Amino acid sequence: MRIIRGKYGRRRFDVPKNITARPTTDFARENLFNVLENLDDLEGKRVCDLFAGTGAMSWEFASRGALSVTAVEQAPVQCAFIREVKEKLGDTTLRLFRGDVFRFIARDAESYDIVFADPPYDHPRFAEIPGLILSSGLVTDGTLVIVEHSKNHDFSSLPGFFRHLVYGSVNFSLFKVCNDK
Repeated sequence: MRIIRGKYGRRRFDVPKNITARPTTDFARENLFNVLENLDDLEGKRVCDLFAGTGAMSWEFASRGALSVTAVEQAPVQCAFIREVKEKLGDTTLRLFRGDVFRFIARDAESYDIVFADPPYDHPRFAEIPGLILSSGLVTDGTLVIVEHSKNHDFSSLPGFFRHLVYGSVNFSLFKVCNDK
């Protein structure tokens, strides 16, 4: 795993061979962050990374100046790897929650500036995830939600959808939460 830019930029970490995550490609990650940095400054943002996997996205946000990054992952191997990287970097930005993402979405009352989700493409509840996030306490007015998915999903009919990005086989749907209250 390589952190592309920022204070941890160009750092590489050997991912365990028995990891079950499908990491976002460097190409897709780099292009997504180019888009995100043109939308808004990432510095000082509160970020939540659901289905964190190797933590590559979490570390990219932390490296680029996020105030805090909450990584949620259930698999023990992935959690151990994220913890190991945290120790090697001496990072104080990232908080790791080991547990079920669906429970986290339902229970966490903290809202974030950015919520990123990269569920396993074959997850049986995949199609529900963007809607669950958009209607949860994780978001508030102005929250940017990014969902990574395959070409088999189209989330453009959900509230707040504003952009679809494609980098090879990786798709991202972007949403901006707007609570008209």
